[in-house]
Amino acid sequence: MWAFIKRLWIALFVVTCLLAYPQSQLVYEVQRAVASNDLSTARQIVEAYQQQRGTTPELAEAVSWVARGELSAKDYTAADAYAKKAYALAEQQLAGRSVDVNENLATALGAAIEVHAQALAAQKQKSAATAYLRAQVVKYGSSSIGPRIQKNLNLLTLQGGLAPALDETHYIGSKPPTLASLRGKPVLMYFWAHWCVDCKAEAPILARLKSEYASKGLTLIGPTQLYGSVAQGEPAAPSTEMRYIEKVRDTYYSSLRDVPVPVSAANFSRYGASTTPTLVLIDGRGRVAMYHPGRMTYEELRANIEAVVSGAKS
Repeated sequence: MWAFIKRLWIALFVVTCLLAYPQSQLVYEVQRAVASNDLSTARQIVEAYQQQRGTTPELAEAVSWVARGELSAKDYTAADAYAKKAYALAEQQLAGRSVDVNENLATALGAAIEVHAQALAAQKQKSAATAYLRAQVVKYGSSSIGPRIQKNLNLLTLQGGLAPALDETHYIGSKPPTLASLRGKPVLMYFWAHWCVDCKAEAPILARLKSEYASKGLTLIGPTQLYGSVAQGEPAAPSTEMRYIEKVRDTYYSSLRDVPVPVSAANFSRYGASTTPTLVLIDGRGRVAMYHPGRMTYEELRANIEAVVSGAKS
């Protein structure tokens, strides 16, 4: 009896959502259900939406959010199924056009690729996941989702390999040293964006570690890139944005003002830094000892640095 009442409640909830919210709210409702770990409701919403409104870019993105929820719940079979569905829905609507013609479709496709690869890797199919991501880099590497695909490929392959060289043509502050010139020393790179709140929150941690490990040769480099905007997303020319980045650095990263800042989209592409911050630790041999998209605590980052300087990872 209770199971029937629950199914009825979910059905009524889904219908209410479809009637009360416009098409643009579909993704929000699914995100909210996934965030609450209510995957049953999330599935119901996308299924009812598709039956009533058919295939839309919003549906493709909503399905990709269900895939992410299933992956987080470690139901890899369901995650893969929804990832494949999101991928198919996105490609069907793109019909050979550029991924970037629609933001919903770009998000859906990027997430679908990510979830499929991570589901494969979680099921001990790392080689298959790597081959899949490499094929997707060839297919979509030049689009807006290219860095996201590269990030996932790096998560599987970059650690232990030689760190890609940095483009140092444009920079803020002192001229960045080449990675080759830093061989024999540990290097910590933090990829950041002037608009990134998490990056600013990481700054005190980086400054503390820089101070603690300076005597052991730790060098920090802070790559960033231009986004075509300044405060509040106001469009800006490259020269204006460069000045704005320097102002943000002086305001929020004053304890790291002596850290060289190469400014290049190529660096973000090479390292797949679609998440900011992305933290990359390189050992004395020039090999990547740690690749981590997202914030890290002082304790987490210190443990990795300590392992490198003590020779455990070099």
